[in-house]
Amino acid sequence: MRTHINRQRLLASTIIGGAALLAFAAPAMAQTAPQEPEATVDDIVVTGSRIPQANLVTNSPITQVTAEDIDVQGVTRVEDLVNQLPQAFAAQNSTVSNGASGTATVSLRNLGSDRTLVLIDGRRMGYGSPTDTAADLNQIPGQLVERVEVLTGGASAVYGSDAVAGVVNFIMKKDFEGIQIDAQYGFYQHNNDYDGPGNLRNEIARRGQTNPANFALPEDDVSDGESREVTLTMGISSPDGKGNILAYAGYRNNNPILQRDRDYSACSLGAPSAAAPTTYTCGGSGTSFPGQFTNFGVGGPSFAFTVGPNGTFVPYSAANNAYNFGPINYYQRPDERYTLGAFGRYQINDNAEAFAQLMFSDYESVAQIAPSGSFFNNSTINCDNPLLSAQQRTAISCTPALIASGGTVPLYIGRRNVEGGGRQDSLNYESYRAVVGVRGAITEGWNYDVAAQFSRVRLSETYLNDFSITRLARALDVINVNGVPTCRSVTTGVDAGCVPYNVFSSGGVTQAALDYLQIPLVQTGDTTQQVVTAAVTGDLGVYGIQSPFTTNGIKVAFGTEYRRDALESVTDTSFSTGDGAGQGGPRIGLKGAVDVVDIFGEVQVPLADEQAWAYSASVDAAYRRSEYKNLTTDTYKFGADYAPIEDVRLRASYSRAVRAPNVIELFAAQGLGLFDIDFDPCGPSRTATAAECALTGVTATQYGSATLDSPAGQYNQLTGGNPNVEPEESDTFTFGVVFTPSFLPRFNMSVDYFDIQVDGLISTVGAANTLDLCYNDNDAAACDRINRNPNNGSLWIGDTAFVENLNINIGGLKTSGVDINANYNIDLEDLGLGSFGSVGLAYVATILDSLESDTGTQTASSVYDCTGYYGSAQCGIPNPEYRHRARATWSTPWDVDVSGTWRYYSEVEFGSSLTGGVAGRLDSKLDAQYYLDLAASWQVTDTLSARVGINNILDRDPPLSTSAGTGGNGNTYPQLYDALGRYAFFSVTANF
Repeated sequence: MRTHINRQRLLASTIIGGAALLAFAAPAMAQTAPQEPEATVDDIVVTGSRIPQANLVTNSPITQVTAEDIDVQGVTRVEDLVNQLPQAFAAQNSTVSNGASGTATVSLRNLGSDRTLVLIDGRRMGYGSPTDTAADLNQIPGQLVERVEVLTGGASAVYGSDAVAGVVNFIMKKDFEGIQIDAQYGFYQHNNDYDGPGNLRNEIARRGQTNPANFALPEDDVSDGESREVTLTMGISSPDGKGNILAYAGYRNNNPILQRDRDYSACSLGAPSAAAPTTYTCGGSGTSFPGQFTNFGVGGPSFAFTVGPNGTFVPYSAANNAYNFGPINYYQRPDERYTLGAFGRYQINDNAEAFAQLMFSDYESVAQIAPSGSFFNNSTINCDNPLLSAQQRTAISCTPALIASGGTVPLYIGRRNVEGGGRQDSLNYESYRAVVGVRGAITEGWNYDVAAQFSRVRLSETYLNDFSITRLARALDVINVNGVPTCRSVTTGVDAGCVPYNVFSSGGVTQAALDYLQIPLVQTGDTTQQVVTAAVTGDLGVYGIQSPFTTNGIKVAFGTEYRRDALESVTDTSFSTGDGAGQGGPRIGLKGAVDVVDIFGEVQVPLADEQAWAYSASVDAAYRRSEYKNLTTDTYKFGADYAPIEDVRLRASYSRAVRAPNVIELFAAQGLGLFDIDFDPCGPSRTATAAECALTGVTATQYGSATLDSPAGQYNQLTGGNPNVEPEESDTFTFGVVFTPSFLPRFNMSVDYFDIQVDGLISTVGAANTLDLCYNDNDAAACDRINRNPNNGSLWIGDTAFVENLNINIGGLKTSGVDINANYNIDLEDLGLGSFGSVGLAYVATILDSLESDTGTQTASSVYDCTGYYGSAQCGIPNPEYRHRARATWSTPWDVDVSGTWRYYSEVEFGSSLTGGVAGRLDSKLDAQYYLDLAASWQVTDTLSARVGINNILDRDPPLSTSAGTGGNGNTYPQLYDALGRYAFFSVTANF
């Protein structure tokens, strides 16, 4: 409540302050005629260079998203728009629930969000979270964005570390005058009539007949996921025209969507069976309800039971009793965001203009997944436990002697806490960013720019409804005290508050037991970034230093920069000791910082203009030297462009980029986590031989055992930082051609080839890759990193079972392909169609040629290509060979614009270049997907405009896969595909 009141006060202060500013300034503007502003240094932002260029032409390909695109798509989250670009791949966003950081990130070329540098007006953003160093796009108010420029390829020479894949530069609106209110409302609508392969609706209906609590089809028509956003913008220029202040305040709210509300996600898919390869089955988790009680074959004949009537054990069947963990998961996380800030500039004199940016955001989101419970955390039970019935004691081999002595027998319990509800990870981020500086002219041809910036992100995380492993063990260790079931820990004085957890009979769990077992897990932390930059740009043409074939002089830029990135996270005892039963391992706090001092320089050399042999030609270069505490890096870039005629321009560039390890990669503590694979190679599928499995501790009796396969497809891995990792280096080559034919006015097209290779990648070999290297390539080092449970051979039961997967410098990444951009504006009158306005056509596409990873082990499984593949142990999210976004906009003469957008993703196969497509799987191929969006805008009056639109107007169902796991959500990949149905939106903009 106090936080909410503080937000309201902040918003009210901004609105009242802005109104007072306008009221104060208005009379002065009415009484005094505006004066002509004195000469200033234009605030020109050129992505990829510090040298202002009047025509904004660069030698590196840049894709642009405008404010109009934001309006046409009706997005309230800017990452949703950026991720529609073919150069961008899915990363953290609102559709991620299991493993969500709460941030919104972008990954260019699928090289990782840590290798994508995000800028605001050409100045870098700081770490987005103490748990995810990539910049958080939630901090950016969409309605204040003028355009977004995406430059793919190494840009470290200009911007420093992290720009390996490229940069995403958000250029904000400035010099605004007046008051503007933007309001938008949107929602999803979906018809639950899934008719894709696999007869999924029939399977859910069938399972619902015997287990209606777990399996149910949703309503035929649903409307949900409502979004609301309001932004107030106020701006005023000084009476003398030398300055301007823009202030804004915004509010955004998005409602949740549960997976139970879509028929294709209402159950968690299991692998198609050999008996019915064309039918999807509803799978689930062995940690079930009312529970699975098993010995996993330890200590005697194997058994698996669930709870029957009257306190009995009856046989457990995965087909009938596995827990459907999907429905309660969020398909879209709810969120609430407040933003406010101000941008300002004022020309002090002929040689100095002061400028500032102040930005604040407060963002909350909740990630909900299936309930916690007992995930087979305890391995034995005492036979004199009064919660057990006589039939149950006999079923688990409790003899009269063991009952009399209170001896123990092996018993693992997998039981969902359905009474307590889903696990909820409540994430709150407060973000602050401030930039202040002075720029101006030094003398003729020379300008300076000196700026300091500070950003801070504060995280407050509370994880609710999880069980304490320590308390769970005590609550199951129960003895009879005068006829009353009592925790042993109460009698020994260890834990007087312990309450027995009776999972052995229906309705046995009490609220008192839940109050005891359920614990909050708390993490707090913050990130800070401090940057001081001093740069000078100069035009040597004032001294006559230029090519004899051009009137433009050589331009230079040079300067120095200091940057400090610091991060600290603090976890409570429950997080740090791994006491949360549903966490998959401990989460340990960390603290660290990285300091760097850079010197940099650029040069741009025009070679020719309007010559017989060249309409234009130029070359450019950039260099940066970075001094860290224990290392030095050098980055550089070369570029050239040549236009033999005005209609055609050729361009090429080469850049060497370097990315130094971030704080998390250096200092994160080692701890257990989870990774996804479809099955254990030593389990029933037996893709590895008994001899190969024996090398990792699998005994002859364990080999092929069903115990080795995790019902949820999740296995343990040990991850953590490494202070000895070295910087990674990358080489980027681009060359392309730009067409602006004079015979076709208002048409332009660019075709660019890119090739990016990253060496010494800061990453991990990958837990799944480690299994392949061991069992397929007989890599002894990989086999040594596989640690199996000594009792049952599994990789998912207990904290001794895991695959070691720590940060190292591995071989690398490589990607190549072709980008295509085309635009054409057609005046309908020129076509003899009368005064019916014009039609604008825009097309952007990427043809992916390669996306290779190299674990660096120099074995047969070391290098694999994921182009056109998805979902295997190596490839994860789909990597279509071809993607495009095409738009047609009809600008009518009646103040109405109508737009249609066609988004397309080519098909992908399950597997990788190592495995090829996997035949026989129902999801061996995800078909090509296309989406049609329609939008219209109406300039109602000079001061009022309205917009309406529907995205995915055909309500296309997403392609489904049994392998989506935690890399996707809801049996598909909603970061890439439209998984929630039609999205309808309405918005208005009013100016005063």
